[in-house]
Amino acid sequence: MKLVILDRDGVINYDSSDYIKNADEWIPIPGSLESIAKLNKNGFKVVIASNQGGIGKGLFDVNALSSINKKISNTLKVFGGEIDNFFYCLHTDLDKCDCRKPKTGLLDQINEYYKISLKDIPAVGDSQRDLVAFDKVKAQPILVKTGNGEQTFLTKKYPKNTWIFSNLSEAIDEILKKY
Repeated sequence: MKLVILDRDGVINYDSSDYIKNADEWIPIPGSLESIAKLNKNGFKVVIASNQGGIGKGLFDVNALSSINKKISNTLKVFGGEIDNFFYCLHTDLDKCDCRKPKTGLLDQINEYYKISLKDIPAVGDSQRDLVAFDKVKAQPILVKTGNGEQTFLTKKYPKNTWIFSNLSEAIDEILKKY
């Protein structure tokens, strides 16, 4: 099975320091949905692995998250694409859970659900915590400079084997060449 793991905010859609709290606030980054559809058309399953601490902080609820997921799915269908599954951590850093990136709980859930090794699976994020989590499970960390990505790039505090691209479209073009 060919699989790609994507962080959501800052990778697929514009991020907000105030959190994406409802479907109206979810706005895709140009080219991201077309790129996901391109992956699907080339036989890849695409999953989202995202920290959503705004729920843990009481800023929005699971119903709002479900509405955002529906908007993602419906908008992606227009381009002939789909997200195979959504994996979220609903906790804050204070909860000390195992699923909040940079810990690997979300990725362990993906591993269990699909019954595959995540070794060398392309995994795209825009923050250090994404890339560290991806590296811990031996996935291929990929940094995009959208969202928090430019700031992450400038810190140079990401795994040495990280691939770096301007945006998701460029990252997916490279994934399709190498996988």
